[in-house]
Amino acid sequence: MKEKIGEWAFIAFVIIAILAGLAAGIGGAGALGWVTLVMVILGIIIGFTTIKTKEASTFLMAAIALLVANAGGVFLTIDQVLAPVGSIINAIVTNIAAFVAPAAIILAIKAIIGITKK
Repeated sequence: MKEKIGEWAFIAFVIIAILAGLAAGIGGAGALGWVTLVMVILGIIIGFTTIKTKEASTFLMAAIALLVANAGGVFLTIDQVLAPVGSIINAIVTNIAAFVAPAAIILAIKAIIGITKK
């Protein structure tokens, strides 16, 4: 049952991230506050339910790469060069980062607890 909830949360995450990115790129940035909250909640659900121990290191590596790239302003540069397409890409990546960050934190804590138990 946990896996089904996680699968549905992941599907919802992808759809919401893309739709919200499109909306923000077109000029509907006012709704991004609630979208970020939804992304964080879905990330927490994924962190607790879907990602297994053997997948955790791959997910954490990908999460680190995404979060560093997002924090480094790479996508803001794309936004400036390729507006309005860049705005859409930037908003989608920001939504994905809002989703990935809480899941990564939960998995990192689980990994640390797992290491200390050994």
